[in-house]
Amino acid sequence: MDTATYDVVVVGGGAAGLSAALVLGRARRRVAVVDGGAPRNAPAAHMHGYLSRDGMPPSELLRLGRDEAAGYGVELVIGRVAAIEPGFAVLLADGETLEARRLLIATGATDELPPIPGLRERWGRDFLHCPYCHGWEVRDLPVGLLGTGAGSVEHAQLVRQWSDDLIFFTHTYDLTKAEREQLEARGIRVVDGEVRRLVVEDDRLRGVVLGSGRTVERAALFVRPGIRPRDSELLVRLGCELDEYGFVRVDRDGRTSVSGVWAAGNVANPRAQVITAAGEGSAAAISINADLVREDVQA
Repeated sequence: MDTATYDVVVVGGGAAGLSAALVLGRARRRVAVVDGGAPRNAPAAHMHGYLSRDGMPPSELLRLGRDEAAGYGVELVIGRVAAIEPGFAVLLADGETLEARRLLIATGATDELPPIPGLRERWGRDFLHCPYCHGWEVRDLPVGLLGTGAGSVEHAQLVRQWSDDLIFFTHTYDLTKAEREQLEARGIRVVDGEVRRLVVEDDRLRGVVLGSGRTVERAALFVRPGIRPRDSELLVRLGCELDEYGFVRVDRDGRTSVSGVWAAGNVANPRAQVITAAGEGSAAAISINADLVREDVQA
């Protein structure tokens, strides 16, 4: 079995992981980034809200990030982490082992979508979740929002900021009288009934079909999806403390409850946008390097 030794192994090559790798590479640390190549925002054609990079395709940001990090000696390892042993030995699915003095987990999160035919194919295009990411692109269009659980009404109130023509589809959510009044107060129409399928023409969302057979025209559809951290079992096996939703607990520098392990991005913060995740990765990298310096002094 092949073994390579690094100051830091970063698990996850998204905005958080690459940002951390860039900072650590510039700090003259030996760094490896292990990435499986499936970022959360891959379905989106463009990302927004990232200063100087607004509208850039997510894949282009990652390509540039990998190139920049490589310029400082960071090694990119394409693969999947099968296990991490205390110490730290990072075992890859292909049998390779990477030894690390410190770990940064930046594996991101995955979105759990309602089981409606055709939804996943529209994800990140005209089936959306983040109004700050996509609201401007669908401003003033007829928009819908699926009621799926707690927080759906709050999400609808937020989406309302971008369109006067917003319908709340109750779908699988039982609205209370107070919630209906709140929606009405903001001019959000309520349509009862479960959404069964989408109407797509010329590769564009045109509407939704209810269980009654009624078709309601809409140009975009929002949802507040369930979000779960990706590969959180790696953190659990290391003994890292998780919150009640399964996300790893970290301090403001990204430190987990386990010495030598940091986490950044959506694996710790489900609300982090791309620019936020990049900032968290940078902060974690600075903290990691300082910790390594202290160990170097002691040694």
